[in-house]
Amino acid sequence: MSNKDNVIGKSIKQNRLERKISQNTLAKAIGVTHAAISYWENGVNLPNINDCWKMAEYMNITIDELVGKI
Repeated sequence: MSNKDNVIGKSIKQNRLERKISQNTLAKAIGVTHAAISYWENGVNLPNINDCWKMAEYMNITIDELVGKI
């Protein structure tokens, strides 16, 4: 995946930073490693749907907002 196509990763990072949440804090909240958050944000791989639900719920946003569709 090219970095320009990493809409989900960019959105995760933007939403996380707007809420002043560290990668470690988000990782602990949804039960993954901080490295997983970094990989998603940098387009190395994508989160599964369950992790998307957890992140959206933790950040109090919709899945659409999380994946950059709004």
